[in-house]
Amino acid sequence: MSVVFLGTSDFAAAILDRLAERPEHRPTLVLTRPDRPSGRGRRLSAPPVAERARALGLDLGQPESVNDEAVVSRISALKPRAVVVCAFGALIKEPLLSAELILNVHPSLLPRWRGAAPVERAIMAGDEQTGVSIMRLTAGLDSGPVCLIGSEPIELGDSYGSLAPRLEVLGGELLIDALDTLAAGRTLDFVEQDEQGVTYAEKVGPLDRLLDPARPARELERVVRALYPHIGARAELPGGGFLGVHEARVADSATLDPGLAEGPGRGLRASDGRLFLLADDGALELLVVQPAGGRAMDAKSYLRGHGLPGT
Repeated sequence: MSVVFLGTSDFAAAILDRLAERPEHRPTLVLTRPDRPSGRGRRLSAPPVAERARALGLDLGQPESVNDEAVVSRISALKPRAVVVCAFGALIKEPLLSAELILNVHPSLLPRWRGAAPVERAIMAGDEQTGVSIMRLTAGLDSGPVCLIGSEPIELGDSYGSLAPRLEVLGGELLIDALDTLAAGRTLDFVEQDEQGVTYAEKVGPLDRLLDPARPARELERVVRALYPHIGARAELPGGGFLGVHEARVADSATLDPGLAEGPGRGLRASDGRLFLLADDGALELLVVQPAGGRAMDAKSYLRGHGLPGT
């Protein structure tokens, strides 16, 4: 019996890599989203899973809807041991939901952080740990019963870029354990989630990216880490427009220039070649930034070449 894989993102591509390493679990079919326009030029771009499947020589499909009768029939004809879903990004409906055992690889400690951005939200919230859950997909949003779960500490200074690879490894290990169990003819033990512990990881939007100086500096520092390097936080420039922020730290208030507090309230300030965002309870020092249409650079280089518009 085969394995069918549904996924789209870089995270899903890493899980696909792990499956492909094991001949007994190598997917006989990979389904992902169609190519979409992206970037400034709006050129068609393939999802990471599509690129990885082609590189691995796997059978690949990119249907407009995985729920189409022809797609469901194609999956059914393979008689899969399981259908694996990871960051697919589209709703899976009946009859596919009931026709196959669908295992979802979700990077959180369910029921905490159901939804689209669990890794980012865990860092933003200051969680001390997160993890990966293997659950049976149901009609609800990440609400199905869980059969395997593993935890991973969120280290001091972790960004999405440092945490996600560790979760990819953990997710791959848990998924292989689940598929090994099925291949041995044993059943997976599923446990319903505790609804009392549910939180939702909403998709990251424009307002989530904005470093709002009305918020505490510690929260803003976590936003920067949560969105680096794949989405990116940004600060509003005094003269209009935005400045991308790749790396930042909470400033030591004891060493801040008292003159920084002078001026029209909170916002971006420059002092002695350093760049600060005055926040609700202190200041965030911006260490690595990226102007619109430019490259990433340290704050001193940015101030030397651009200054601080509007001040």
